[in-house]
Amino acid sequence: FLQLFLVEKAGRRSLFMCGLMGMLVSAVAMTVGLALLSQFAWMSYVSMVAIFLFVIFFEVGPGPIPWFIVAELFSQGPRPAAITIAGFCNWTCNFIVGMCFQYIADLCGPYVFVIFAALLLGFFLFAYFKVPETKGKSFEEITAAFRRKKHSTIKGAKAMTELEDLRGSEEA
Repeated sequence: FLQLFLVEKAGRRSLFMCGLMGMLVSAVAMTVGLALLSQFAWMSYVSMVAIFLFVIFFEVGPGPIPWFIVAELFSQGPRPAAITIAGFCNWTCNFIVGMCFQYIADLCGPYVFVIFAALLLGFFLFAYFKVPETKGKSFEEITAAFRRKKHSTIKGAKAMTELEDLRGSEEA
């Protein structure tokens, strides 16, 4: 319930990135806790706290935010298909992690969460560079933000809004 109020106050992108970074730090803490467990008995508490924090940060960002963002990134026509694909990807990845985790843990030992930390770092960087803030913006504004990011990567290219793009296509 807290997320419903946070998402409107803090914004989708910032909560998503905060959640990813918190999960990354928690995954590193779990790795340290598990790696040093044989030397320090109290590291079990570090691992437990890290697990709880991991779940909390997941519920702040990567759990609910993708559902908000997917619904806001697509116009009414392709939105149902996009949400279906996002849901399928989400549940498929959850299934794969659930089915493979024990085998990966047996293979990697206490360093199993390094894989998650590396993936979380990649997701954070992707979100930082590619995901726009959608809070309080219309679909057209979000589309224009994507176009500006796309055109800003090309040197000397002027960022184009949707209206300018439509005007240009009418003149042609």
